[in-house]
Order: sequence, then structure tokens, then C-alpha cells
Amino acid sequence: MKKWTIFPFALVLGLTLSPSASAQRSSSNDTCRDQEWGRDREGACEIRDYTVPASGATLSVNAEPNGGINVEGSQRMDVLVRAKVVTTADTQEAARALLSRVVVTATADRVSADGPGRDGDHESWSVSYRILVPVRTPLSLRSTNGGISIDNVVSQVDLRTVNGGVNLTRMGGDVKGRTSNGGINVMLDGSTWDGGGLDLETSNGGVTLAIPRAYSAHLETGTVNGGLRIDFPVTVSGRIGKSFSTDLGSGGPTLKAMTSNGGVTIKQRE
Repeated sequence: MKKWTIFPFALVLGLTLSPSASAQRSSSNDTCRDQEWGRDREGACEIRDYTVPASGATLSVNAEPNGGINVEGSQRMDVLVRAKVVTTADTQEAARALLSRVVVTATADRVSADGPGRDGDHESWSVSYRILVPVRTPLSLRSTNGGISIDNVVSQVDLRTVNGGVNLTRMGGDVKGRTSNGGINVMLDGSTWDGGGLDLETSNGGVTLAIPRAYSAHLETGTVNGGLRIDFPVTVSGRIGKSFSTDLGSGGPTLKAMTSNGGVTIKQRE
């Protein structure tokens, strides 16, 4: 089969993007400073910290329906959960009263929150999480309206969100993730992927991969409606179309990141 070398380029592969739903993304700021309540709303916010044992089993974090998740691998021997609880209502007194009705559960294998049903446009609540875990902690992360970010975790990871972006840095292990309306950003480090591989997909959102020089892996990426940009030479086998696969360096675990409606950018980092 004929091999092709692709030099840095920008290729437009179609511009008929489907409309995407508005994504709600949580900020990396895990304090209540500068919290916005929304138009004509009053609100309240508080931070709740929990320290639980690190069991070594899968830690399941559920931020549904409205909350983001930020997980960081650390040298800790336990798990620190910082829950940011936000409520809105017609008055500040009502919003503060609602805080006490939102219950956060944090155990060695499960983090979630429960609260009253939504009262039309009068009252609402959300809980976002910043969690510090041992680097090798298996994770199962879920949200509906919120982004998911993970840094410095090397383990089995399964993540799902609907309206929110996915951001991964310094990752390894066996990582799988899906979002419907949100971009995917992956920053790799080291010389190769440590673990089984990476499999990410979005329906409406761009994909950006930042890959170190002299990195070894098998790369698969592509788009249906969007552009494709690569800022360093790669070699592919077969037809060059809206998706392609290639071995980087000496090859290695498969790193896959796909989108249906959005551009793909592959860039090199020092």
C-alpha cells in the first residue's frame, strides 16, 4: 500500500456544521468569589470539603444534572473532595435556605449530590467538584451540563457528559470518554502513552491534541464536518480523507479522538 507523508497543512473538509446546544462549563475556580447567579436572580454559594479513604476501587463521581468535575492526581494517600454548592432563587434568603437542602455524599467509592426537584424558574441548585486523588485511582465520571477535566491520572477512566467539554493533561491508563456538545482538548507528555490507550469522541465540538516531540503512539483522528490542521509532518497509509491513522515515532498504544461536527487540530509541543 502506498504511503503518504503529510507536511504541516490546514485542510478544509466541509463547513456544514450542525447547530450545537449551549454547553455549560464549570470554572477551575473552586471558590465562591465572583459567582454569577444569572439575570434577575439571587443566589448563595458555599464550599464543602470532605476527606475520605482511598480504597483503590473505582471512584464514581456524578455531577448530574448541573455541575462540572475536575480531578487531579496527587501524592495523597486519601481522597479530598471539594464540593462547590450553588443555589439560586427569587430572594437571597430563599437561596440560602436552599443550600441546607442540598446533600452531598462523599465516600471511598462514590461522590454525588441530591436536592429538591427544580421549582420551575424559581429555584435551582448545582454542585461542582474538585477532587484530589492518588495517581492510580480508577475513575467513573458523569455529568449532564458541565465540563470534565482530569490531570495527572494513570488508571482506568470512563467519562461521560452531554453539554460540556473534556480536558485531559498528563494522562495515562485505559481512558474512554464521550461528550455530545463540547470540545476535546488533550495535552500529552513524556515519550509515549503509559497504559492501554485513549478513546475520545464528541458530536459537536472541536478536537485539539498537543503532542510532544519524539512521542511514540498510534494516532487515529478525524472529522465529518470541519477542518483538519496538523503543524508537523506525519506519514499515513492509504487514502487521505476526513480521517486518518498514523504511527508517531516507533508507534505504540492507540490514541483516538474523533468529532462529527468540529475541527481537528494536532500540534506539537516542546
